[in-house]
Amino acid sequence: MTGRFITLEGGEGTGKSTQVKRLKAALEAKGLTVLATREPGGSPGAEEIRRLLVEGEPGRWNPITETLLAYAARADHVARTIGPALATGAWVISDRFNDSTFAYQGVGRGVERETIRRIDSAVLDDFQPDLTLVLDLDVKTGLERAHARTDAKSAVENRFEKFGPEFHERLRQSFLDIAKRAPERCRVIDASGSPDAVAEAIFTAVARRFDL
Repeated sequence: MTGRFITLEGGEGTGKSTQVKRLKAALEAKGLTVLATREPGGSPGAEEIRRLLVEGEPGRWNPITETLLAYAARADHVARTIGPALATGAWVISDRFNDSTFAYQGVGRGVERETIRRIDSAVLDDFQPDLTLVLDLDVKTGLERAHARTDAKSAVENRFEKFGPEFHERLRQSFLDIAKRAPERCRVIDASGSPDAVAEAIFTAVARRFDL
């Protein structure tokens, strides 16, 4: 069976990491081989770059440097993790992919969309997910959820949470705009419900898209 590439996108605290795990389990229950991964990260080299992006203070990088770091990580992720898994027929679910760069570094940080598009085309050669699930949640609730995390890693990987609420509202609107720009690829999921309700909505969207 042909491998499929599914991405989950959204702002801080929308529950992407939880839902990646839930979707992986649901697809495996259907007999599929599934790899769950994340960005930034997902390969040894990309994980090293992740620390540069998600730790430290907001002003650590200027916007274009941040964009280039994101795509350096993404290039390694696709070459070493996503591409090989898809070649074996596995399904790949990624917590974030290139839409996050258009949102965070583009709309959020002010890098021109065309600049990101040109970098994206050079790095990915127009490779795109088969399906993108945009988890939508009001900014206040999302940031409250993000700040409520108590694990040690979340306490360190919080650079983007430190940007102001206006930044995060721009992110939310940018993800919704991305979904409108690519309706054949994207589905918007209401992330305000319980984890079970969100997981059900996600699996319904995946099942309809791929006739499961």
